[in-house]
Amino acid sequence: MDKCRKIAILGSTGSIGTQTLDVVRGNPELKVEALAAGTNVEKLEAQVREFHPAVAGMWSEKAAADLRARLSDLDVKVVAGMEGLLEIAALPQSQVLVTAIVGMLGIRPTIAAIEAGKDIALANKETLVTAGHLIMPLARKKGVSILPVDSEHSAIFQALNGEPRERVEKILLTASGGPFRGKTRRQLSEVQVEDALKHPNWSMGRKITVDSATLVNKGLEVMEARWLFGVGLDQIQVIVHPQSIIHSAVQFVDGAIIAQLGMPDMKLPIQYALFYPDRRPMAGKRVDFFELGQLTFERPDPDNFPGLRLAYEAARQGGSMPTVFNAANERAVALFLDRKISFLQISELIGDAMERHAAIPEPTVDQILETEAQTYEYISGRIDR
Repeated sequence: MDKCRKIAILGSTGSIGTQTLDVVRGNPELKVEALAAGTNVEKLEAQVREFHPAVAGMWSEKAAADLRARLSDLDVKVVAGMEGLLEIAALPQSQVLVTAIVGMLGIRPTIAAIEAGKDIALANKETLVTAGHLIMPLARKKGVSILPVDSEHSAIFQALNGEPRERVEKILLTASGGPFRGKTRRQLSEVQVEDALKHPNWSMGRKITVDSATLVNKGLEVMEARWLFGVGLDQIQVIVHPQSIIHSAVQFVDGAIIAQLGMPDMKLPIQYALFYPDRRPMAGKRVDFFELGQLTFERPDPDNFPGLRLAYEAARQGGSMPTVFNAANERAVALFLDRKISFLQISELIGDAMERHAAIPEPTVDQILETEAQTYEYISGRIDR
């Protein structure tokens, strides 16, 4: 590995982005070349002043103009919108693009980075969920690595290290069960936004925390794992593991299971992706088996948490159906966080959106984005009526 590892981060002010910068603080051989954020000008300004990237980006031109004014004393180029994201993605001096933005905004920049020969530290689920059929063949063609940042996919990646993929019998994808594990449908009908945002183990952004509560997040991870590791849907088994110590495992054809364990801390998979294939020291609490006492496992509850079942259905239909699943969930979660729908309506809206959609096989990027827009419009129409 080069002495200095140069990275660009899309979504630097969010949960994964800020934790990536924590990893940078602990590893002076990492150099930040570019940062991009959505709307948080103040936070991005502070990050630019600390890490001195060559380029910084905001989603809107108005926010970019504000950032330019704030950073007028520094030698940094400020860019805006999708053009800015694409410029950052293909930045000549960076080696790794960390895709930590939420939503299908991540698709085009990821493709641009792969075309430019960058390795991808992937934290944007939507990219593979909706466009895995485009991304993975392109990555193979360009000889770049897709390095998963999700704790579960990182665990699978680590368990597979050095093992031929054809020896994989099953992927065991763990789920914490979220804050509502074990609750009945009647209890779920009464939950409020504040309840859904209290994850028992992980510190994450608001949207992904709600996704964890509905088990939709696990469904997205199933779809992502299918593309990342080249396995069939029937080879991916979701296991509820409330302690979040086993981050996932792989069962091989001889019955052996290799698992990756650790404390629930996103900095571990982030650092592993940035330094792969190396491992670097990292401060933090270690797993103490005596303190834990036991690790427990349960089957998912598809009746009270239908989001996971709907994800398998979307993945089986394939084509543009995973885009509908993802887009409907994205809009439904936003409505729930705005207190316009109930918790149980999230999965109901996803199911309704999927039912009305005729899947497009092998969709292009334009068709994916068009399907997203149509799904948003449908969900908005349903609620506004």
